Amino acid sequence: MAGPKKTPTRAPTIKNRRARHDYEIIEVFEAGIQLIGSEVKSIRDGQVVLGDGYGRVENGEVWLLNVHIAPYANAVGFGAHDPARPRKLLLHRRQIATLHEAVGEKRLTLVPLALRFNDDGRVKVDLAIARGKKTYDKRHAIAARDEQRDADREQRRRR
Repeated sequence: MAGPKKTPTRAPTIKNRRARHDYEIIEVFEAGIQLIGSEVKSIRDGQVVLGDGYGRVENGEVWLLNVHIAPYANAVGFGAHDPARPRKLLLHRRQIATLHEAVGEKRLTLVPLALRFNDDGRVKVDLAIARGKKTYDKRHAIAARDEQRDADREQRRRR
């Protein structure tokens, strides 16, 4: 007789909340990422900082730079990894061409929005083509959000 079924633990989704504040998101791509074992374990523990990360297209490949994945606590010596190493992103050729065009000709930026596990247990990166916001754009967005919040609050009060 089989024992009780184990429910799989849900791995965290690491989000770059600052990206949506600092950038206007134009298009989002889902990309695979080349990792080593201790990096996957650190991601499962939520030990990732996406804040300063960005993407770069070089020689027909897309690289994720400045993303800090902390070394896994139980990995020492051979199993440890460099926390800030460049990581290759896995995309289709057409997607890479689109990203290359956006970065090269249109002067846009590649920003990681989230790092998550899909249903197969593989790590995926949501990579966005983005344009930097100006300070006045941020102020308008904050004012619109506050206005919407006040309207929702008033509507709830009337119910």
